Amino acid sequence: MAGANRTGRPFTGDFAGGLLYSTLVKFGFAKGAYGARADDGLELIGARITNAVRCVPPKNRPEAREVNACRGYLAAEIAAHTRLEAILALGTLAHNAVVSALGLKRPAWPFGHGALHELPGGLVLADSYHCSRYNTNTRRLTPEMFEEVFRTLRRRIA
Repeated sequence: MAGANRTGRPFTGDFAGGLLYSTLVKFGFAKGAYGARADDGLELIGARITNAVRCVPPKNRPEAREVNACRGYLAAEIAAHTRLEAILALGTLAHNAVVSALGLKRPAWPFGHGALHELPGGLVLADSYHCSRYNTNTRRLTPEMFEEVFRTLRRRIA
């Protein structure tokens, strides 16, 4: 097993974790040093990381039935946070899963890298391309682009 399947903390030990956790620290959503281990001492501050799909599927490509099966889990995660101000979705799959978990119509809330959606009830949904190795190697997502999403989100909830 590798990554979050091994460590129990999303993105820990995965390539994406390096970019995600360093950016969380830079923008004050975490403190400490990311060491790619669940016991590295990194602490989230006013943030929680969860997945749209609880188990990593074969080839890390969730099927619609898996996303649908996990919708209740995601909805419960969101509902459990009574002071929730914003959700950052990493990729279209996460964005669509959040919109569906909130009972909203997906066409009314399209994914767009860097977009901030003001959802009913005042919740903000921020979008970023997923910080996967594929997206960063192809430069679809650069560290600067990723940081700009966090910068915009931090200003919005400040």
